[in-house]
Amino acid sequence: MRLPSSLPAVLLPQHGLGGSTDLPIPFLYAMVGASWALTISFAVLALAWKEPRFAGGPVPADPPPRRPWLAIVGLLLGGWFLAALFGGPDDASNGGLQAVYVFVWVGLVPLALVAGHVWRELSPWRTVQGVVGRLVRRPEGFLRYPERLGYWPAAAGLLAFVWLELASPDPGSVTTMCWWVAVYAAVTLTGGVLFGPVWFDRADPFDVYSAVVARLSPFVRDGRWGLHNPLRALPALPVRPGLVAVLAVLLGSTAYDSFSASEFWQSRSLSGPIHTLTLVGFCVVVATLFVAASVATGGLSAEQRRRMPGAMAHSLVPIVVGYVFAHYLTYLLEKGQQAFHALLDPFGQGWQPLGDPGISYFLSEHTSTLAALKVGFVVAGHVLAVVAAHDKALELLPRAHRLTGQLAMLVLMVAYTFTGLFLLFSV
Repeated sequence: MRLPSSLPAVLLPQHGLGGSTDLPIPFLYAMVGASWALTISFAVLALAWKEPRFAGGPVPADPPPRRPWLAIVGLLLGGWFLAALFGGPDDASNGGLQAVYVFVWVGLVPLALVAGHVWRELSPWRTVQGVVGRLVRRPEGFLRYPERLGYWPAAAGLLAFVWLELASPDPGSVTTMCWWVAVYAAVTLTGGVLFGPVWFDRADPFDVYSAVVARLSPFVRDGRWGLHNPLRALPALPVRPGLVAVLAVLLGSTAYDSFSASEFWQSRSLSGPIHTLTLVGFCVVVATLFVAASVATGGLSAEQRRRMPGAMAHSLVPIVVGYVFAHYLTYLLEKGQQAFHALLDPFGQGWQPLGDPGISYFLSEHTSTLAALKVGFVVAGHVLAVVAAHDKALELLPRAHRLTGQLAMLVLMVAYTFTGLFLLFSV
């Protein structure tokens, strides 16, 4: 996350370990080891995993009804965040500003991994839409959501948020965040009233993000608690137009975040449009390479080839999650403490109900542990992605192309790993 240089040092994000020359783990060893881990994983899968194991699983059940007590909790939390954002101090100490960046954006991922798609129950916008829908006797909305739109509105919303965070002139501006949240709330509520709950399932950027990550939760499946293999639930991710775009924005923006923090980029005085074009370029490159690797196989008809990127898109989810933890772990744990204490004083009155806040910087102070975690998250995400992609390829590709048809995807995964580690450790 790129915040203005005028902010106090304590508020500036700390994403890494310094430049690659400062790494406790030799940079070359990390790159080569990660690449070999993927290649060996694929070799083992090719020899020992010759039939699809995750295909034809249970049909996803309809999610259970939203629990009223969680809806109330969501309304209270949402109201608290908004009160802090709109009523708090007009500087970087604003608790609402910090909460959006730390708890809503980054915290959404571990929340979905642990509790599943609980965002669906906490969402204050869904609750408001439900109340309004009952009052006007149109709980399912007034219009039918166009299927051709798919997830494209969510992809656009995610791109708008990462632009605000990474490429806007002043991402630390409370006024700018207030305007962004106001527009987001107006669009989300209007869409919810017009199209009903399906709007949140397809178009709300945070709702869709949570639903995608929740597919990888080992504890919750379709809203029901129970330990299970998340790789069996992952292929059931609904394939709709815009799914690849959603994942490309999430992956490309994280890569751009690392790139924009590098000495190479920071040493150049570039205008706002250049930042925006570069951010969009990262997302477009991620999407283009993935689509190209997905269709780079023989034995498929034109229609089957057209469907391949969407059918393989779920394999990007572990990579997205791995990069989020590798890139934002210190930010979540360390800046999260600061955001929590700021929310206890939402209007900047100097309240300290828990006493003088002491912030622990354990991970930043233990660079060897942090480096190992960063490499581990990236490699684990890619290995899981290789497993998910391999199993789906066995299901979709003709028997004669089951291995050769995966080579392009393997090369892409290695390239993603190499680039991700290079960007992560080059800041």
